[in-house]
Amino acid sequence: RMKPVIVVHGGAGRIFKEREQGCRTGVIRAALQGYSVLKQGGSALDAVQEAVRSMEDDPHFNAGCGSVLNEKGEVEMDAIIMDGKNLASGAVSAVKCIANPIKLARLVMEKTKHMLLTDHGAHLFAQAMGVPETPGEKLITQRSLERWKKNLEPDSNPEEFQKDLGTVGAVAIDSEGNVACATSTGGLSNKLVGRVGDTACIGIGGYADNCSGAASTTGHGESIMKVVLARLILYHMEQGMSPEMAADTALDYMKTRVGGLGGVIVVSNSGEWAARFSTKQMSWATVKDDELHYGIYAGERHTKSVDEALASGSEGF
Repeated sequence: RMKPVIVVHGGAGRIFKEREQGCRTGVIRAALQGYSVLKQGGSALDAVQEAVRSMEDDPHFNAGCGSVLNEKGEVEMDAIIMDGKNLASGAVSAVKCIANPIKLARLVMEKTKHMLLTDHGAHLFAQAMGVPETPGEKLITQRSLERWKKNLEPDSNPEEFQKDLGTVGAVAIDSEGNVACATSTGGLSNKLVGRVGDTACIGIGGYADNCSGAASTTGHGESIMKVVLARLILYHMEQGMSPEMAADTALDYMKTRVGGLGGVIVVSNSGEWAARFSTKQMSWATVKDDELHYGIYAGERHTKSVDEALASGSEGF
């Protein structure tokens, strides 16, 4: 039997000093919650969903509550989940007024013959599935509102703010050796209404295949789409590269080919993992062998036992 592993990210980009603690705490909490699913014999699929749900509910991240606003001042969210066992996947794009898009993506995967539902159709499906509606304003934080207003000013440069992206994601392998990925985001600040980024697209925002492993991506969506980043990483692993080498190679290609920056988390089908990024920062955490590792800056890696981490609670980091 495999030793279960989970890796999570809270988005690649620039993490402002005053938000650092919250991002660190959030990814650690998500990793521990996902790992507890795996420890109890749960599936990789359930573990990544649980980890991502935890971050959607955390206003520090650009997913679920805390999502950035589109040009009209609304929250429109994208999410994907994928099962490495049979390549089943479910995704939603441009969804509004639900707290946890990742749960809706899972329902698309399990309750329809489709893989991606968008906007109004996703809304009708959510209603049919009895998913409770959350008033749109409940998902909007003061910070997202202030940023939106700032970006509306004539001399503003939303591109400058895009560096502070906060897509969230998780990858895992369970004791059966199945891998899974999940990714969720509010997208780009002040984006056009109806913009769909990398997150909802299979092979781009995430990919999972028991034959190689699982990856979840974050960063500049349009660049990630151009190189089909998640699948590219797994392709490199199929060619014999380690997760770390595959991630670095793909990120480097994206940077040189299209000038795009981003980050990725990866787990291989043998339980090796990596968290790599070409941006200044990416909050990440992983649990393997009852050890928690986490960091935000390049080269930063802290280690604690899971027991110690749980005992110290989320304040202890």
